[in-house]
Amino acid sequence: MEFRFKSDKLKLLYTHEEGAHRYPAAVVKGFFHVMSIIRSMPNEGDLYSFKSLHYEKLKGTRGKQGERSLRLNDQWRLIIKLETDPRGKTILVVEIGDHYK
Repeated sequence: MEFRFKSDKLKLLYTHEEGAHRYPAAVVKGFFHVMSIIRSMPNEGDLYSFKSLHYEKLKGTRGKQGERSLRLNDQWRLIIKLETDPRGKTILVVEIGDHYK
């Protein structure tokens, strides 16, 4: 599935592992694992088949903005948003967030 990054920091983390020191090693490993799954998926609905990712729509203000989360580990989440254009759906990778902050 196609994806793009909301921030240059996330793009640099993905392309050059730049800024990896900002996150625990397990979070960086989880980020690359989840991104490889996203890259290999033909569509967003297939993310539900990976139960360990706990793919879900967020609640509250973030949910109203259409944001969803994928679990990187017990504490950290990859926040994404689905965008639709004439070519189809694209995942916008918004941020890596600490679930408890």
